Amino acid sequence: MNPSFLRWRRHLLWTLPALALLAGCNGGDNGKPAPTHALATYNSTPWESLPSVADNDLLAGFGSWRSACNRLKADPVWGATCAAAANVPQTPAAIRDFLKEHLEVYGLRSGSGSSTGLITGYYEPVYPGSLTQTRTANVPVYGVPDDMIIVALDSLYPELKGKRLRGRLEGRVLKPYDDAATIEAKGVKAPVLAWLTDPMDLQFLQIQGSGRIQLDDGRQLRIGYADQNGHPYRPIGRWLVEQGELKKEDVTMGTIAAWAKAHPTRIPELLGSNPSYVFFNRNPDSNEGPRGSLNVPLTSGYSVAVDRKVIPLGSLLWLSTTRPDGSSLVRPVAAQDTGGAITGEVRADLFWGTGEAAGQLAGDMKQQGQIWMLWPKGAALPKVPEVPDTP
Repeated sequence: MNPSFLRWRRHLLWTLPALALLAGCNGGDNGKPAPTHALATYNSTPWESLPSVADNDLLAGFGSWRSACNRLKADPVWGATCAAAANVPQTPAAIRDFLKEHLEVYGLRSGSGSSTGLITGYYEPVYPGSLTQTRTANVPVYGVPDDMIIVALDSLYPELKGKRLRGRLEGRVLKPYDDAATIEAKGVKAPVLAWLTDPMDLQFLQIQGSGRIQLDDGRQLRIGYADQNGHPYRPIGRWLVEQGELKKEDVTMGTIAAWAKAHPTRIPELLGSNPSYVFFNRNPDSNEGPRGSLNVPLTSGYSVAVDRKVIPLGSLLWLSTTRPDGSSLVRPVAAQDTGGAITGEVRADLFWGTGEAAGQLAGDMKQQGQIWMLWPKGAALPKVPEVPDTP
């Protein structure tokens, strides 16, 4: 999914004077600071309290985390631990000893104190398409637009680290970039990487953040997230619920796709309810998993997307949840990706792999679960941002 997308504010963040106002204004109506609470907390937990994992899961989860160590060797938190991990024998006993020697356990809790949260799934889809526009393949997959301007806000306001504006210059004025409905209707000044046969395939591709396009000659084109139009992500499933078309508990990729197939004339309305639009780039052909936000190949079943404000990328986690069929799923997983809908508190998105079977699991996964963060001994815990109290 690559995703590090879809978390940018709109409207008030489009001019620098407004940004200056926001940066300097943090009080309530009476001039006093508005009450806040931590987005999440970390609670020290003894190793013995962790749910047990099977040896195969321990080996695979540790291997997934260690696969990113080349990217983390200079990281101030994980560099030394990664260096030590290079020499650990691939046996369950050796891995358990290593983890207990080098890492401490912290249970993740929401700002309200809850130890459980939502665990969802994602995958790398494979959709039919073409490198050239045809009668059936006529849905463009766009690269990054030539006329989109990106402004990194933290260059002026460090407190807005990670926030970026996307817009287009009109004269000397930076205006918001087109929303998804406008792009769908009018197109955009961007290279077309490929053409898909179904607009819903493009929407799901944007939600997943990466995928493969199956060409007529048997080849598969791999594409991944490159950028986004700056508008907030709004789940199309939520729109269907608001319209009374689906019940909240019934929303999955399968039910959304079935609704679209039954209501083809309303697809533009459905897609227009999500103003976010993702642009892609072409990835090298390989048999490895898609690359996440950490720029390492994701491991099926053992890589997760997280909110990096709560869980730093590269972290090793202990996940306890259930599969869509209700069976237990407990294993170490590696935080190697981010996603627009993966925000706050106890939250993770489990990567299930490539293709239809993985898509079925990902689409049906909407489980409750717990997360423990395994953190290097002696390292300062992440500084979690404060968020306003709910009125």
